[in-house]
Amino acid sequence: MPFRFALAALLLACGLSAAPQYAAAAELQLLFEEGFENGADHWKPTDAAAWKIIDSGKSGKAYSLFQQSKYKPPHRSPFNIALLDDVEVTEFRIEADVLSTAREYGHRSMVMVFGYQDPAHFYYVHFGKQMDDHANQIFIVNDAPRIKISKTTTEGTPWNDEWHHVKIERNPGTGDIKIFFDDMEKPTMTAVDKTFTWGKVGLGSFDDVGNWDNVKLWGAKK
Repeated sequence: MPFRFALAALLLACGLSAAPQYAAAAELQLLFEEGFENGADHWKPTDAAAWKIIDSGKSGKAYSLFQQSKYKPPHRSPFNIALLDDVEVTEFRIEADVLSTAREYGHRSMVMVFGYQDPAHFYYVHFGKQMDDHANQIFIVNDAPRIKISKTTTEGTPWNDEWHHVKIERNPGTGDIKIFFDDMEKPTMTAVDKTFTWGKVGLGSFDDVGNWDNVKLWGAKK
């Protein structure tokens, strides 16, 4: 019997498993929360000149992507990203409030980044007003221009000039990625991919503007 199968059989006989164990999303530990009341020192933008702290208009401060970044990614992917710089996670759940301040058009959008290894290796979800192969999808950037990996999505994200609530759930053991917009029970997009099993998370937009607030990250640190 090959060693790997013998080891798996021994582990099972002892009541253990050779596969990584991941907690249910509801059981994850709260690792970080941010209301931007004291600035954005934990965040590392691709272009700091494109971001600032503002009065949110609803309660306290917000982190505003107020102009286009001058950042040029190595491959076709979002230009405007602010990474949570001091936390890397395996499985996680992240929630945030987001306000699009862009003009009304088909690709009006915001993005969230996760599994970020470096500028050429990460995932992101594109919350686009109208769905097509390059909008309102889950994407992977793997040392090449972004490729959609969504199994399911919707016809578009209903942006207006109001705040919305978004969530990502990621289980690297199964590869499951679930995206939520306003309705925190029913995902608007799903994907299954195991390419990147850890990384940083981030906020931003492909090439639009908008504000972020009330970020919460639950998960397991790398």
